[in-house]
Amino acid sequence: MKLSGKVIEEVTAEIVGEDIIPLVKELKNKKNVSEFKLAEKLKKEINVTRNLLYKLYQLNLVSFIRRKDKVKGWYIYYWTFKNKNLKYLAKDLKKKKIEELKERLKREEEGQFYNCPNKCMRLNFDQVVDFEFKCPECGNLMEQESGNKKIEEIKKEIKTLEDSLKQK
Repeated sequence: MKLSGKVIEEVTAEIVGEDIIPLVKELKNKKNVSEFKLAEKLKKEINVTRNLLYKLYQLNLVSFIRRKDKVKGWYIYYWTFKNKNLKYLAKDLKKKKIEELKERLKREEEGQFYNCPNKCMRLNFDQVVDFEFKCPECGNLMEQESGNKKIEEIKKEIKTLEDSLKQK
């Protein structure tokens, strides 16, 4: 499975956070990039850049080699992004999403839900009883929802994720 740049960025952003995307863009398809060059390109302090790199390292998404600077005597770390490991994380992420969606589907199928006509909020039966069937935000009478549309959307999303797992 070959991951596109967009997928690489989406998966790392979902796992590590949005602030990691510029770093991933800089590392992608390059080998042994100096942490100082990365910090310079990202316009971030070296400590901030290192913290981002360590987050990726904890997930086994980067590797490094270290070399001693002959002039200063310091160690400089050179980083490489490991696309291969991202495939496994992407697959695990999809499996986790499928499980979450199945839990949500179960709640939707088993529960009774009520909506505010002004779209303030959506409550389950126990919650709406506590508020005497009135929206706690605007005071309007809550309306019972037909969950069929939501249930179908969740089933469709589960199927799409399961199909994408089978392809890879």
